[in-house]
Amino acid sequence: MSDRTQNIVTLGLVILLPILAFMAGFMTNEVFDVPLPFLNDNQDLETDAEAAGFDLFWEAWGHIESTYIGEVPSGRQLTYAAIRGALSGLDDPYSVFLEPVVRQEEIVTLTGNYGGIGVYVERNEIGEARLVPIPGNPASEAGVLEGDILLEINSETVPGDITTDEVEQLLRGEVGDELELTIDRDGSILEIEVEIGNILVPSVFHRILPDAPEIGYIQLSRFSGETASELEDALGELQQEGVSGLILDLRGNGGGLLDASVAVVDHFLDDGLILRQESRSEGEKLYNAAGGSIAADIPLVILIDAGTASAAEIVAGALQDRQRALLIGSKSYGKGSVQLVYDLSDGSSIHVTSARWYTPNGSQLDREGLWPDIPVDLVAASENPSKDFFIQAGIDNLSSVFEDLN
Repeated sequence: MSDRTQNIVTLGLVILLPILAFMAGFMTNEVFDVPLPFLNDNQDLETDAEAAGFDLFWEAWGHIESTYIGEVPSGRQLTYAAIRGALSGLDDPYSVFLEPVVRQEEIVTLTGNYGGIGVYVERNEIGEARLVPIPGNPASEAGVLEGDILLEINSETVPGDITTDEVEQLLRGEVGDELELTIDRDGSILEIEVEIGNILVPSVFHRILPDAPEIGYIQLSRFSGETASELEDALGELQQEGVSGLILDLRGNGGGLLDASVAVVDHFLDDGLILRQESRSEGEKLYNAAGGSIAADIPLVILIDAGTASAAEIVAGALQDRQRALLIGSKSYGKGSVQLVYDLSDGSSIHVTSARWYTPNGSQLDREGLWPDIPVDLVAASENPSKDFFIQAGIDNLSSVFEDLN
């Protein structure tokens, strides 16, 4: 992968970072038709004891509506605010509410692909929608260049007051449909037709380390529906190259799908326990390796830091407890809980914490995190940004393992 491609992928991850912060630990995607009483007049409220709280709400809101000097929120804004307020009463940072646009982005991130043209959108210094195409995808193939300013989509002006996420939503649709983009390229107005395709946002990047050609480096940015198969391909290619050891980089990985993390661990373990889960409804549930590992014996180290969370901690914790890998870096985030996702009738969703995770040895991940076997000097690393102290520690450790084996 070229430096340019890596930079573009990194940009995409930065754009998606707020979504990644909440996506970790999702178990299911249930459609739950929830009535939204705040969108209606209070005349339809029930009169039982539970509805008394709503009566109080409307009593207070009536005073606000009649006396507040500023602009009063719309019914939908009020509903969203009320849901957020109710969830805040749980004192749980992972039980959250997502508005429709953010929820759609989350779905894209978790599945790993979507119908679109393969382009990121950012606002420049004067608020214009600047395009950054992903190489090899429909936008770049049709001639869209980095820095093009998006003016219209299918002859409809792109509003200047909507978010970049919302602009990106306008650039998605059914595979095979066409979008006509009107762009400004250095003062020239161009029309470009782009066919919507199936866009894959990779979650795995791999390479041979130039300073240590016997070591394969694999970076996992998140755990999506495609991660396990992407990792299988990466492991196969690196093993064909004859690598003698692996560095698995989980730094900054905010997590993702539980099943994806279990499948990733499966690639490195032939059997045995991966994870313990404790939930209100099911009690203890055990996740075990299914067998058929493709990298059960190759020496392995895992890089972690304060951004390693949730599904990434499941992988690191399982392989550490099972003595399959050493952890290198700094303490992980400590997000070890499961959120059930309920899609609401308007496309928004609520995520409700329903279970907690424990490593094979019974260590709690939630609010505890993982400690590295080999810590990295973070002060020295920050003072020498041109050198990756984490990767170097991984190389040094694997080199010592090679010496011991020989």
